[in-house]
Amino acid sequence: MSNIHPAGDDAVQAMRDGWLPIREVARQTGVNPVTLRAWERRYGLIVPHRTAKGHRLYGAEHIQRIQQILTWLSRGVAVGQVMALLDNAQATPEQVSDGGDWQPLRASLMQAIGDLAERRVDDTFNQAMALYPPITLCEHLLLPLLAELEQRWQGQFGAQMERVFFLSWLRSKLGARIYHNNRQLNGAPLLLVNQSDLPLEPHLWLCAWLASSADCPVEVFDWPLPTGELAMAAERLGARAVLLYSAKALNLAQLPRLLAGIDGPTLIVGPTVCIHQHDWPVHTPETERLHRFDNPLAAQRCLQQLGVL
Repeated sequence: MSNIHPAGDDAVQAMRDGWLPIREVARQTGVNPVTLRAWERRYGLIVPHRTAKGHRLYGAEHIQRIQQILTWLSRGVAVGQVMALLDNAQATPEQVSDGGDWQPLRASLMQAIGDLAERRVDDTFNQAMALYPPITLCEHLLLPLLAELEQRWQGQFGAQMERVFFLSWLRSKLGARIYHNNRQLNGAPLLLVNQSDLPLEPHLWLCAWLASSADCPVEVFDWPLPTGELAMAAERLGARAVLLYSAKALNLAQLPRLLAGIDGPTLIVGPTVCIHQHDWPVHTPETERLHRFDNPLAAQRCLQQLGVL
């Protein structure tokens, strides 16, 4: 893809001719402008057309190429490997080395967390965030990292220290991103509630971050709401959907009353789904409309399929 100047050499006229600005490409593909520019500068993966004033403009072939890149990234391929795969029409997932950058990246974060080195954690994550979309980071970096940390924290002296350090950082980091996105967005929010009364639930914040990254305003209540107040909160916020997160067992007998009065989709996400695998009530209008998933990625796909995102 060569660098050419679209007809008229003016961004407004070029967009009338069908070219897309970077913000619209980000909206359509879910890849933020910072990442698109990093792919261009560091790897030459996407070479947009430019006006004389330097405005980046994209066409249908760029959108298609971004989708191809996302397909490889979703398979765990490191971004530095993608160019060769795009140029090789015969490439298959089996030919790609497994793990890519992810294992060294997780190891680096594990070491920084063990050292309580906040700046190193932040710098490492920022570098990854500049190169990968949120859903890729969630699947191949954060979820495996959290699983490894949970194993490390079993019975280890200093585990609570590490846990509080990292989960506090993660909530602050994702919360800042969510706050910034909310300031740029309008419309009804997705309401997320920590229904398990455990503090610093990382998967709740991953759910919120993924939804926010899909241009959905989000409101996070990091503590359970009692029966009656959940529906009140959803009504006052005009919530487009409600997502309850719980890592603990729920009082299923109270669940229909808790969900009563909520209009729109309702999801329950987290280990509670597996805890109650065989005994979810399905005999009330409220619980029959309930969607249940044990992880943030599945919840994100459901929200997209329901048209919430």
